[in-house]
Amino acid sequence: MFTGLVTAVGSVRSVVREDRRLRLEFFAPYRDLEMGESIAVNGACLTVVEIGDGWFAVDAVATTRERTTLSRLETGHEVNLERALRMGERLGGHMVQGHVDGVGEVVGIEDRDDALLIDVRVPAHVADVSVLHGSITVDGVSLTVNALPEPDVVQVALIPHTRVHTTLGRARISDAVQLEGDLIGKFVQQLMRRRD
Repeated sequence: MFTGLVTAVGSVRSVVREDRRLRLEFFAPYRDLEMGESIAVNGACLTVVEIGDGWFAVDAVATTRERTTLSRLETGHEVNLERALRMGERLGGHMVQGHVDGVGEVVGIEDRDDALLIDVRVPAHVADVSVLHGSITVDGVSLTVNALPEPDVVQVALIPHTRVHTTLGRARISDAVQLEGDLIGKFVQQLMRRRD
């Protein structure tokens, strides 16, 4: 379980593609990582399989590659990182599983006064659980749905801190972003479907 509060921006150290295998290594400031630990990389929960001095490695299986943008990463790309939540810690963002629901596309960016507004075109199943002032995770960042300008577009607003301390402050039109819909919304939707 995660909160969507990014604890570091890392970068891709190396990408190894062999047959159907994808191994990614990331530079990160964490000094006490353990093998088998879960880390959210742009919101995707991955398992640490190797640790080096200032870096860690993960393997991305086929299902993960199909639902995320991880296979598009190249050496030097920056990523948002968050370590798993410990029981008893504050839940400062919202409940995030690290199970990416799909990939969206940045379709609008507006710098307005004290916020950067980003419009993201989202898959239908993410739009279905997105409500005004509800939660959404974009590239691992816990955000509030600021507006719903179109049925398949979610707008989020980045405060200055988020712009500086995550990769989203450097987002550009047509960027692909990983999305996780609101967990509570997904549970409610599933329960309602079962009742119908």
